[in-house]
Amino acid sequence: MTSQTQRPPEGMVDWEVALATARRLVKPGPPISRTGAQQAVADLRRAAGRAESYVAEVTGLAAPSATAPVLVVDRPGWIQANVDAFAQILTPLTARLADRVGSSAFAPIGSRISGAEVGALLSYLAPKVLGQFDPFFPGGPGEPGGRLLLVAPNVVAVERELRLDPADFRLWVCLHEETHRVQFTAVPWLRDHLNAQIAAVVDGTEVDAAAVLSMIRNAASAIGEALRGNEEISITDLVQTPAQRGVVEHITALMSLLEGHADVVMDSVGPEVVPSVATIRSRFDVRRDGRGPDKIIRRLLGLDAKLRQYRDGARFCRQVIEQVGMDGFNRVWTSPETLPTKDEIADPGLWVARVGRPAVGDPRD
Repeated sequence: MTSQTQRPPEGMVDWEVALATARRLVKPGPPISRTGAQQAVADLRRAAGRAESYVAEVTGLAAPSATAPVLVVDRPGWIQANVDAFAQILTPLTARLADRVGSSAFAPIGSRISGAEVGALLSYLAPKVLGQFDPFFPGGPGEPGGRLLLVAPNVVAVERELRLDPADFRLWVCLHEETHRVQFTAVPWLRDHLNAQIAAVVDGTEVDAAAVLSMIRNAASAIGEALRGNEEISITDLVQTPAQRGVVEHITALMSLLEGHADVVMDSVGPEVVPSVATIRSRFDVRRDGRGPDKIIRRLLGLDAKLRQYRDGARFCRQVIEQVGMDGFNRVWTSPETLPTKDEIADPGLWVARVGRPAVGDPRD
């Protein structure tokens, strides 16, 4: 995949080193013939098209056509897309650091080390991601932006590992990812809102030497705790200043909503659409839990927290839909103020009481 985004100056991270490192370290995809690979790509493209109508039917959300393109990529293509996204997200922080301490503070050797670290992280994640909606990819004039990535070799690897029907599994994966595309294209304010929240976290980042030293010390302590079995510690917990924590909680609640909503939709189509959906879900959930050294790495990277987002968000969505129906649930997309808080994700009744029921005299009642 050719990069289509403008990268900032190297700054804190040498993105070319990140890209080269990730591509060098990433494991190859599963063995497959050229014909088999072409078939998998074609199947995923067709499945993405089929998923669009199912998602619209289940959610009641209408996404504009011909926006947020669907791309079927390999592992290096996914790495390229995420290097571009990371570079774009960190542009404000790079500029802020340069303004505060001068560009000479970014020693080339330091940026190369950071690039290697980012590359190593991406090489670890690249074989694990089945699909991803990239909301940061710029759209054309009048378009909402974003793009949907489906990682073909990973889909093939999982369907083989779990002994799943390929046609069913490919459609099931596309239902989840298509739901994300619909979320961001049918809700016009959502992409800008997420970008604003991330910008707020970046703006609150402490860049003085004392803060960095404290972060390093906390990281060393956290690694020890995680290796001793404390599942609540992750490296991602350590990059937050007190001023950022409220924003991070909001982003966490939002991501729980988006991931849980997608999980509910992908399971809602039923066996008439995906005949083996119950088998897929049960086997996939066991795989998500992970075991052994991989579990420790995921804990350190904060990926266990992401798994909790799926589960907590799905429970929130199911309970709200049970109480007020899909139309009531869709009030969540009205504005940033109607998004659930962290407490409401944990207790959906709080959100229903605040937002989910129409006021007396509301014509939507």
